[in-house]
Amino acid sequence: MEFTHLDENNRPKMVDVTAKDLTLREAVASGRALMRPDTVRAVKSGGVSKGNVYTTAKIAGIMAAKKTSDIIPMCHPLELTGIDIDFSSDIEKGEITITARVRTFNRTGVEMEAITAVSVAALTIYDMCKSADRAIVLSDIKLLKKSGGKSGVFARKE
Repeated sequence: MEFTHLDENNRPKMVDVTAKDLTLREAVASGRALMRPDTVRAVKSGGVSKGNVYTTAKIAGIMAAKKTSDIIPMCHPLELTGIDIDFSSDIEKGEITITARVRTFNRTGVEMEAITAVSVAALTIYDMCKSADRAIVLSDIKLLKKSGGKSGVFARKE
């Protein structure tokens, strides 16, 4: 197995993408915040004392996607052309699902940006709800699909 972020001496390196073609690239990631049903109900109804959880988590996720290269050492700084974050909730199961879609026209993909957006949106949900429910679990953060570039399309099979 070859890791592209290691040089011939097994030292970390940033991959040189200079020769790669500019293409439309998109990535979709998701994750879940698991909590008590009454906490999900409060989030959905706007009854959280810190404010609108979904709006705040969406803004935090967007900001995080834009700053991914600042916190992941080998990530390239990218001009992102689109970021969208959606939430769906299931009160009975006590879960909120976060989905992020990130796009760019660039030489490298946006998988890390999509995963970072989901992660920070989930952390924001935790932060805004922790005073009512400290047992929240952030779970199942993963890449669902990506397209563009030499490696083509990846779609998770589940």
